[in-house]
Amino acid sequence: MIETFETVAKAVADPSRVRILKLLEGGELCVCQITAVLDLAAATVSKHLAALKTAGLVQQRRDGKWIYYRLAERDFNAYTRAFLDLVAKAMADDPTVAADRAILARVNSVAVQTLCDQGRAVLFPNVLAASPCYGESP
Repeated sequence: MIETFETVAKAVADPSRVRILKLLEGGELCVCQITAVLDLAAATVSKHLAALKTAGLVQQRRDGKWIYYRLAERDFNAYTRAFLDLVAKAMADDPTVAADRAILARVNSVAVQTLCDQGRAVLFPNVLAASPCYGESP
C-alpha cells in the first residue's frame, strides 16, 4: 500500500500535474488543449499525463487521432479520491490556476482540429509579430 501512496503523492507533487488536474475539473480535454494552456511541449504534457494515469488520477479515451483525458471517475486505488479532493480544495484560489482557466476559455473557443494543427499560436496570433525577437532587429 505504501508504494501506491507514494506513486499518487509523487504525481501530485509536480506543479504542472496539479495544473492539469485543475484544468480537468472542468471536464475532459484533448492533449493539444492541455498543451496549449500550459504552453509546454506535447511530449512533456504526455509524460505528465502518463504519471497521472499511472497514479489512477486520470482516465483517457481515444476519439480518432485524439486522446482525451478526464479526472478518474472511479477510485483506481485507495488514495485516488483523497488526493483529488485535496487538490480541488487546496488550489481553489491559486493565481496560476485562475490564469490557466482564462486561457482555457480561449482554448475552448477554438475547434480541437484547428488547435491541434496550429497550436497555441491560434490563441495569440499577434504575439510573434509584435515581438522584436522575431523577424527584423529592433
